[in-house]
Amino acid sequence: MKLYLNDISSAASRVRIALALKGISVETLPVTILGEHPENLGADYLRINPQGLVPALVTDSGALITQSIAIIEYLDELQPEPPLLPTDLEQRALSRSVAVAIAAEIHALVPPRIARRLSAIPGMTAAGIADWNRHWTVEGLAAVNALVSARRSGPFIGGDRPSIADILLFPQAVNAERMGLDLAQWPAVADVYAKLKTLPAFADNAPAPRK
Repeated sequence: MKLYLNDISSAASRVRIALALKGISVETLPVTILGEHPENLGADYLRINPQGLVPALVTDSGALITQSIAIIEYLDELQPEPPLLPTDLEQRALSRSVAVAIAAEIHALVPPRIARRLSAIPGMTAAGIADWNRHWTVEGLAAVNALVSARRSGPFIGGDRPSIADILLFPQAVNAERMGLDLAQWPAVADVYAKLKTLPAFADNAPAPRK
């Protein structure tokens, strides 16, 4: 399998964590996503992934899988152990709820392509973009913290082992700290994050800082 990615990408970080938890090796192909002429918007990459996003996984049979949650669920079905979704149906639903909340309600509003569009608005400044990113991260993590606090049943979001929810939470928490946000304001998030940081599959695959 081939994985197209960029090391700063939170979405790519999620897939790298899932691969590490599963012990699956893939060929990684870096794709630039910043600068005046990012490779992900170029014709060559758009022929691979028409969305122009990373990560993108090409399976052994040549099938393209896009979107990190879809890739993670594919890997979970391809190699069921260790499972990335809890067996308890309610905890499984919680894990999926948290994963989608992070992907759709936080990450979707703060990636480089959003910053690129915001920067084109007359009067928008770098400080304004940073404030935008902090606002949506704070609002989103507050909601995730409330969900996790009310329904968590173990050391991780889905119970006794990391699930897809933890996989999505970790890179988002890393980026929140890099924004200067204190995770202590979200005790449940901070507690899970502290546990995840001790696991090599997570710590070794955090998104790289933006240069």
